[in-house]
Amino acid sequence: MKLSVQNIAIFLLLFAFAKAYSQETPTSLLTKEEAIRTMLENNFGILLANNQVAVAENNTGILNTGYLPTISTTAGINYNVDNQEATFQDGTSRSVNGAETTRYNASVNLDYTLFDGLGRYYNYKTLKEQYGLSKLQARETIENVMVQLFTVYYEVARVEENLGVLENALEISKERELRAQYQFDYGQVNKLEVLNAQVDIVTDSTNILNARQQLRNAQRDLNVVLARELEDLKVADTTVAFINPISIEEYINEGTVNNISLLQSEQNIIISDYQIKQAKSLLLPTVGITGSYGWNEGNFPATNFLASSTSTGFQTGATLRWNLFDGGSTIVGIKNAKIALDSQEYIKEQLKQQVERDISNAKGNYYNALAIYNLQEQNVITSKANFDRSEERFKLGQITSIEFRQAQLNLLNAQTTKNAAKYTAKLAEIQLLQLTGQLLNVDF
Repeated sequence: MKLSVQNIAIFLLLFAFAKAYSQETPTSLLTKEEAIRTMLENNFGILLANNQVAVAENNTGILNTGYLPTISTTAGINYNVDNQEATFQDGTSRSVNGAETTRYNASVNLDYTLFDGLGRYYNYKTLKEQYGLSKLQARETIENVMVQLFTVYYEVARVEENLGVLENALEISKERELRAQYQFDYGQVNKLEVLNAQVDIVTDSTNILNARQQLRNAQRDLNVVLARELEDLKVADTTVAFINPISIEEYINEGTVNNISLLQSEQNIIISDYQIKQAKSLLLPTVGITGSYGWNEGNFPATNFLASSTSTGFQTGATLRWNLFDGGSTIVGIKNAKIALDSQEYIKEQLKQQVERDISNAKGNYYNALAIYNLQEQNVITSKANFDRSEERFKLGQITSIEFRQAQLNLLNAQTTKNAAKYTAKLAEIQLLQLTGQLLNVDF
């Protein structure tokens, strides 16, 4: 059998194509559980959020509340050289040139506030609530990153499934080209049948190469989310399970209770309320105690009554401070704190309305996506039956290669559309879970 120019070109193309495949780096499976675990351990956004939680937790410690006393130490030395002339009570006098005087002192001091109008108490309460708010903010970050993770993860899975469909289409085209070549050699068909099959092989091969590149790009995107080595490419688990509709309805009914944005808004309201009470504490007096233990020593010249002296001892005292009027800044602060509380209440009501809308929209999108997926599954069954029937008729010579190719393309389009519909429905479910505050409570 002689090889035509077209056959040689196709052979060289397929050889290069097969060589490119042989150089592909083998990839291993990255499960959903492993992806989530890696995300929690490595993702930079989550690590930063965890650091903010750690800072907020440190702020709630006893060392940051103002309930502990302050203890300080002081020490000093003074040295003087003077020309002195002194007259004593008995009328005698004495002059000293270069009289030296040295004084030494050291002390340990303690200050403690007994009462500050409950300012410390409400400050501590505020810090505790801010710590709770930081945990909610970290949870929101984790949820957002998880949505990003599964968006990319399921894109990898979709391209993988599409790649399998395209590879199967290529195998069918190769078999068709081989059959057409045999039929041409025996004079059963003309050269056009062979050429059509070869053109389809090139088209299918090109589609596979594009899908391969698309898969690599998606895998690198996934590694960025996971903060992994970019070229350590992993394949995704294409298994998708949808949550029981009864559970979905329960999540929706409790959506406004568990939504992360509303929870943060409620936390801000509590903080604003404590800030009002903290501002009011400035209207009350402050009572404190002080204490110190000191040592003092002095060496004096001849003009002084004493040659030297040393003293040690305790000192203690109590202070009361009450700003009867501070120019009105405290009153203004209280008024502004009340306005801030009102603003937080308005923000919560606005958020609640938006969240209810978003949940309703997400619910509609989810059930619509599920319905489309079910339709596409049925469409694949129909297209497969049509393809199988067309393949039988093609082998019997009852339809042309163009008609057979159209049936093949219809099946291919149905399969890829079904794949897209499956992951679109799953992502719609994930968005609904995020809005209802259940994203971190379900298994994937």
